[in-house]
Amino acid sequence: MKNYDLITPEGTNDILFKECIVRRNLEKSVSELFYMRGYNEIITPALEFFDLFNLNSRHFPQEDLYKMVDRKGRLLVLRPDSTMPIARVTATRLREASLPLRLCYNQYAYNISPVMRGRSDQIEQAGIELIGSSEKTADLEVIETAVSVLQECSCGEFSLEIGDIGFFRELMNQLDVDDAMKETIRDLIESKNYPSLNDVLDSIGDNNITKALKMLPRLFGTEEVFEKASKLFSDEKTDRILENLKQLYKDLSRLDHNGRITVDLGMVNRTDYYTGVIIKGYIEGSGDPVLAGGRYDKLISEFGYDVPATGFAVDIDAVAKIKIKKENVRMRKTDTIVYACEGCEMSAVLKARELRNRGKIVEMAVSYDLAEVRKYAQEFGISEIVTVNE
Repeated sequence: MKNYDLITPEGTNDILFKECIVRRNLEKSVSELFYMRGYNEIITPALEFFDLFNLNSRHFPQEDLYKMVDRKGRLLVLRPDSTMPIARVTATRLREASLPLRLCYNQYAYNISPVMRGRSDQIEQAGIELIGSSEKTADLEVIETAVSVLQECSCGEFSLEIGDIGFFRELMNQLDVDDAMKETIRDLIESKNYPSLNDVLDSIGDNNITKALKMLPRLFGTEEVFEKASKLFSDEKTDRILENLKQLYKDLSRLDHNGRITVDLGMVNRTDYYTGVIIKGYIEGSGDPVLAGGRYDKLISEFGYDVPATGFAVDIDAVAKIKIKKENVRMRKTDTIVYACEGCEMSAVLKARELRNRGKIVEMAVSYDLAEVRKYAQEFGISEIVTVNE
């Protein structure tokens, strides 16, 4: 007995009609933003070897990956991320290309989401990777592009948060705990779970590091964040990180006239390959970020090619769901239906082609019953019926 022939797998869904229109329009407009900045599209396989996502900087637990075996018995996965495959391509097929490389993509990522979380396992993402520069100009270019994407995606207000993962890592490097405890602390900071974070840090001890980590989730806002952070903890490395981020924030404020760009030092992404500036973007209608990214200067070196990089991805699925609710999406309407009398079918096909060449949307009638064709045209608002009888 077939139990699953009428449903889609968990975490997936069929996409119909108006949502398809919204998605295609969104894909086109976001891609155009990338093309206008000199980015060239790249497409990587949906299937990759598991080894690609099992590097030192991996952040993909096996239980979150869709896995299968090829005919040689090698372990494959559906790609959970586009940045790492693009890092592989950069270190192999694009190794001799002139730098910087500006690459963009629009493709699906696949992750097994926890049960009852309501998240898709198949997520369409569009993004960019700027490879080969560690300069501030590269960060500014990527973040300006992210702001433009948020403006394009939003049906109302939007916001962008910037941070630097280096500040958190410098604090953690000086904390004498194991990796499991560090991950617990990171998770509590990211979720802004203040009570549990305080309990965990109190169990470690009372010192400048634990005091700073307790306050990290609260370090978000505008320029005053930097002064608060420097008072909590100061050394040569963290001072330099904060000063660079402060200057970046000041530069970005020239893009922003309504306080849409803010600082969040408690933004400590699970993605292990980030090394510096990180960003998250939000649009009205979604409580979760629809855009995320940052600098990952060491990832590509794991493939044997040591070049810096930065980039981001926007969740096309999440944006499309918001737009379909807020925008008045119109289906394309047929202008003309061509009706063929018996024996004149091919002439009708040629007549339909002629009308389409004039720019009309034309359907062929698939019934010899003219009354039925007229009823169909009325139901779907088709204003013209062309009869072919010779």
